[in-house]
Amino acid sequence: MVGPPPAVAAVRVAVRAALRDLPTGSLVLVACSGGPDSVALAAATAFEAPRAGRSAGLVTVDHALQPGSAERAAEVATWGTKLGLEPSVAVRVSVGTGGGPEAAARHARYAALDAAAAAHGAAAVLLGHTADDQAETVLLGLARGSGARSAAGMAPVRGVYRRPLLGLPRALVHEAVEEHPVWHDPHNVDPAYARSRVRALLPALEEAAGGGLLAGLARSATLLRADADLLDDLAADLLDRATVPDPAGGVHRVLDARILAAAHPALRGRVLHRWALELGVPAGSLASAHVDAVDALVTRWRGQGPVHLPTGIRIARVRGALRRDDRLP
Repeated sequence: MVGPPPAVAAVRVAVRAALRDLPTGSLVLVACSGGPDSVALAAATAFEAPRAGRSAGLVTVDHALQPGSAERAAEVATWGTKLGLEPSVAVRVSVGTGGGPEAAARHARYAALDAAAAAHGAAAVLLGHTADDQAETVLLGLARGSGARSAAGMAPVRGVYRRPLLGLPRALVHEAVEEHPVWHDPHNVDPAYARSRVRALLPALEEAAGGGLLAGLARSATLLRADADLLDDLAADLLDRATVPDPAGGVHRVLDARILAAAHPALRGRVLHRWALELGVPAGSLASAHVDAVDALVTRWRGQGPVHLPTGIRIARVRGALRRDDRLP
């Protein structure tokens, strides 16, 4: 008996491993844009899930950013139904502007996927990121200077999300979709987007490195992720210890600058980064320069004024504590 093509088999094996520890009878949803990576993932999941005693569905998110996006999303959902994925739904979202177009679209997409997982009681949502996507994420993180957490790339499992294809190169995954209709998002090659520019450079970097660049970046991401997980746990404890009552009764957390000043810089930076996200700064727009500016309120305090963060959020030091400053300019 002739088996599936090697690329199809490789994707199926990756999906099988991702489903293995999920409860029998549970539902998994595949996030499918209609592009080759997520189409390969959806097809493999439709094949593997019933054989593993799980059910599988599909969610496609219409960002409404291109002409014909609603029709294309409906076509993807219909294809999912024909494949045996149930439910197979298209969800339209409204993309804001906070943090730039890429970050805003990502925020809207994950909010929709979170809602779909909750509505359908899904045990997991599968994402189609490949080893190439991981390499791009690591390089972007290094370019932003955002520290080990950003350079650690994407986790194979984080909360309800799983990335079965993270160890497979994009070219191999694309070989697995020859028999399925796919859509190539023009944004993926649009130089207006940072990820697209990095994607265009990857082949040249791979050649300059003599091969092995993707694998090397993936290994670095794995090692950095383990370190970052430990440091994040320690930073979470420091954040709690540095939190003090707000005399003004505000809704935002207030931090004791003296406790932060006594902490190791690696932990203090993580605390300030996490706190900024809590205050509403979009993750994609928060750079190391922003965190350094807030850190100056702790370690280089000379009575300076508030620090301005993306989306208009300001941080001030008042009577030895850091707080969000919501006063009008």
